[in-house]
Amino acid sequence: MQAGLIVLCLAYVLSQFFRAFLAVLSSVLARDLGTVPDDLATASGLWFASFALMQLPVGWALDRIGPRRTAASLLLIGGGGGAALFALATSALQVKLAMLLIGIGCSPVLMASYYIFAREFPPRRFATLAALMLGVGSVGNLVASYPTALAAELIGWRGTLAALAALSGAVAIGIFLTVRDPETAPKDQKGSVFQLLKLPVMWAILPMMLVNYAPSGALRGLWIGPYLTDVFALSTAQVGQATFVMGLAMIVGTFTYGPLDRVFGTRKWVAFFGNLGGAACLGLLVLCIDSNLFLSIVLIALIGFLGGSFPMVIAHGRGFFPPHLVGRGVTLMNLFGIGGVGLTQFVSGRIHEMVPGDVSAAAPYAAIFGFFGLILLIGTLIYGFSRDSMD
Repeated sequence: MQAGLIVLCLAYVLSQFFRAFLAVLSSVLARDLGTVPDDLATASGLWFASFALMQLPVGWALDRIGPRRTAASLLLIGGGGGAALFALATSALQVKLAMLLIGIGCSPVLMASYYIFAREFPPRRFATLAALMLGVGSVGNLVASYPTALAAELIGWRGTLAALAALSGAVAIGIFLTVRDPETAPKDQKGSVFQLLKLPVMWAILPMMLVNYAPSGALRGLWIGPYLTDVFALSTAQVGQATFVMGLAMIVGTFTYGPLDRVFGTRKWVAFFGNLGGAACLGLLVLCIDSNLFLSIVLIALIGFLGGSFPMVIAHGRGFFPPHLVGRGVTLMNLFGIGGVGLTQFVSGRIHEMVPGDVSAAAPYAAIFGFFGLILLIGTLIYGFSRDSMD
């Protein structure tokens, strides 16, 4: 089991990389393929959307055939195949199709780990283990920053993606060889994701799940790059350094959230106040949108740090799932979490297109960050009415 979890963690490093690397390559893709920020927002949104939509079939597969075959097959075909298509891309459309495929390939990786934690470990340890996997896997977020910028300069972005295609295939084979499936639920225990949606206790948790990762995921996945380039005229290498800072803050935030439910005896209020702080930081970023580069990077890092409540909110909801629906339960919550990023990326791309930047280069980004702050505040206030869960 240990070897399997290590390989799944490596696969999650790849997943974190693929959701974040476009921010660093935005300028070179614009130069070589003629892409614009709206194209990359759509490509990023397709990654998150395909990832999210796959959660329902992935949840069924985890409960019925186990994480080993589910994660290995999808990562091999989607992750490896999508990265190979990206390396060969000659147009924005091919980049979008590649990101859609990669999203499918990455869709089972984290949830396969969470499924194993939920079935094989004591419930009270779930939040800490989930945060540990998310935090260690987020090394991919760091690799998708300055190291990717350096790789793009040394071997080109096509060579970088070709190497990632080969690595994805190798990790998929490693999953198949090392992961051990927990015992699946008895066949006579019926149920579906709709049974979970009928639980009133989930109706205040799912809106929080929809928005809690959206601001940090969307900023790190794309908007930090165009924002710092257009407003502060940073180079690709400098953008890589800034994204490294944000990625590091996201990792530290995830590890910080992990044990706080046991420290304070609550999951709900830890996530509530953390996301309330994230909404406040987004508001401050809008107010200081073009005043000071250092302040902007500090606020973006704080947004990443406070946005690390993802595993805490999943642990909160997981406390209400029946054992035979754990796989579908955690993937349902992941659908909302990742789907929220995909939806907001599509919306943010339209905002960037509609808000003119000819008078002020910062205006489109003030509108985008204001939108993220507003939806995060609304989701957090709804979450305040939820019922706490502790194991």
